[in-house]
Amino acid sequence: MQSPQPPQPIVNEFAITAATVNGSGSQTANMVLMRAIFQMGIPVSGKNLFPSNIQGEPTWYTLRVSQAGYTARPAETPILVAFNPRTANEDLAQLPAGGICLYPADGPWQPQRTDIIPLALPVRQILDQVGVGQRLRPYAANMAYVGALAALLEIEDAVLGKAVQHQFRGKASAVELNLAVIRVAQAWAANNPSPAHHRFRVARMQATTGMMLIDGNTAAAIGAITGGVGVVAWYPITPSSSLIESLESYLPRLRPADNGATCAVVQAEDEIAALGIVIGAGWAGARAMTATSGPGISLMTEFAGLGFFAETPAVIWDVQRVGPSTGLPTRTAQSDLLSVYYLGHGDTRHVVLLPGTMEECYGDAQLAFDLAEYLQTPVFVLSDLDLGMNIWMSRPFTYPEQPLQRGKVLSAEDLAKLTSYARFADVDGDGIGYRTLPGNPHPLAATLSRGTGHNERNVYSERPDDWQRNMARLWRKHETARRMVPRPVVDLHPQATVGLIGFGSTAPAIAEARDLLAAAGVDTSSMRVRALPLGPEVTDFIARHQYCVVIEQNHDGQLHQLLRLHCPAYATRLGSVARCDGLPLTAPFVRDQIIAVLEQMRELALVMSK
Repeated sequence: MQSPQPPQPIVNEFAITAATVNGSGSQTANMVLMRAIFQMGIPVSGKNLFPSNIQGEPTWYTLRVSQAGYTARPAETPILVAFNPRTANEDLAQLPAGGICLYPADGPWQPQRTDIIPLALPVRQILDQVGVGQRLRPYAANMAYVGALAALLEIEDAVLGKAVQHQFRGKASAVELNLAVIRVAQAWAANNPSPAHHRFRVARMQATTGMMLIDGNTAAAIGAITGGVGVVAWYPITPSSSLIESLESYLPRLRPADNGATCAVVQAEDEIAALGIVIGAGWAGARAMTATSGPGISLMTEFAGLGFFAETPAVIWDVQRVGPSTGLPTRTAQSDLLSVYYLGHGDTRHVVLLPGTMEECYGDAQLAFDLAEYLQTPVFVLSDLDLGMNIWMSRPFTYPEQPLQRGKVLSAEDLAKLTSYARFADVDGDGIGYRTLPGNPHPLAATLSRGTGHNERNVYSERPDDWQRNMARLWRKHETARRMVPRPVVDLHPQATVGLIGFGSTAPAIAEARDLLAAAGVDTSSMRVRALPLGPEVTDFIARHQYCVVIEQNHDGQLHQLLRLHCPAYATRLGSVARCDGLPLTAPFVRDQIIAVLEQMRELALVMSK
C-alpha cells in the first residue's frame, strides 16, 4: 500500500501572526519579513496590534500574503510565532487546526495541542553560535524566527539581505549581526525538517512592480509639505503623533533650509492652544495644520467653531481611535464622523475629507489646504489608526502640477480698483466673501475678525436680519463645498440590486467581501464616500439599488445616519453593519453581516407590502 502523498503547499496565500513583547525590537523583525516578501513581487500587508501602556507588554503583528492582492485583516492566521509566554495559550487557541506554531525551545512554554504543527526553535543556541552579547540578545532573538520562516517559506536570500540593509539603514555592525542570526536560524530549519516545511511557501511574482510600502501618517506628512504647509502646531497623541514626527523628518529633505526654516513646527501646551495657533496662522495667510485624535478634537471644539464663523482657513487631521473618553488609544475606529462634521455649538457644519488609500492620504493633505483657503473655513481630514500607522502598498506619489489655490484674496492693487469693500459680501453668489491678509497697506484691507454676530462688513451686530443673512450665506458656502469636495468612488455592477457603502479603511474588507458574496451568487455594487458634505452622486447610487448596506467601524452607524438625513426618500433602502471592537474588519465577517442585514430588510419589505 502506497503512503499518502503530502499535501501540496499553499503558495502566496497565507498569514503570519507574531506574538511578541513590546519594546523587544520585534517590529524590526516583522518589517524585514514584510519587505523581503514584497521585494519578491508578492502583495503583502501588515497590521500592528500594540499596547497603550509601557514596554514589556504584549504586542502582535499580523502579516498577510495574498497573491489576489487582498489587504483586509485576515480572519485566520495559520502561522503563529509564539514568542511571548504570557499570551501564548490565548494565542495558540486562535491558531486553526493544521496551523504551524513556532516557539522558543528553551523558553518556559510549550504548545499543548495535537492538531497543530509545533516547531521548537533553539533561540539561545542560535544566539550563542552567532556570539550575540547579553545586551542585544532580547532584540536579536526575534531575528531567529525571521530566519526560520525564511527557510520554511523559501524566501530568497538576496531579498532578505536587502530588507535587513534597508531596515538598519546600512549600519554595517547591525546589518552583520542581524543577518548572521537569520542565516544560522535558516540553516537550523533547513537541517531539521518537520511537517511545517513546505506547508506554505512564497513564489516570485510581479505584482509589486513600481509599488512602495508606506503608512498613512507618512503619506499625509509628505502631502502636507508638497501642499505648502507653513505652520504646524500640535500636541502629541496616539495615533496621530507620527504624522507630525514624519513631517519634521521629511522637511529637511524635501525643503532644504538654505536660508532659514521653511516651516514653523510648534509643540503647543495642549490641543486647545494647537488649534488656536493654527487659526491665527491661517488668518495671517499661512497654510497651517494640526494633527490629533478624538480626545484632542473634543478640546478643539471652541476654536473649530471660531474658525467656521470667523471664516478662517485651517486643516485638522483626526487620526481616529476608539472612544469614548481615553477608550482604546492604540486601536482603530471610525467613531468621530458625526462629532467632527458638527463640531462646535449652534449651527456648525464642517468640510470633512475621508481618505481610504495611501495616495488619498497624500493627495487629501494637499487638497485640504486648497479647500480651506478657497472656502475660508477649517477642513478636517479623517484618517484612523489602521490607515495611519499600518503599512500599506501604494503607487509612488506624484508632485502636484497645479499651483496652490489661495482662493479669493485681494491685494492692494485689487482694492484700489474698488469703490467699496465688505469682507462678507456674497459678490459671486457662492457664499464666499473676499478676504485680505495682514500687511496689505490699502486702508480698505483692515478688518477685525470676530466670533460674535456681525454684518457683511464684519461690524459687530446683534440685528436679527444681519444674523439670518450671515447664516444663510454660510449655508450657501456649504452648498459650494458640496460641489468642490471629492466625488465618491463608485463601482457599479450592471445586474446588482444590492449596493455596499463605506468610507476610509473599511474599503479592503468590503472589496474582499464583494468577491465572497459573488462566489455565493450575490452580485453587488459599491460606493466609497470620500467627503462631507454628501453630494448628489450619493443619492443616485442609493436610488439605483433596491437595498444598500452601510459598513462602518463605529457602534452608532454614523454614516448610515447621515445618509438617511441626506436622502430621506430612500431611507428604507438603507441597512447598517456597524461594529467597533478596535480591530480592522475581516471580509468573512462583513459578508455574513451583509447577508443577515439583507434578510432583515427583505422580511421588512415583505411585511410592509402586505
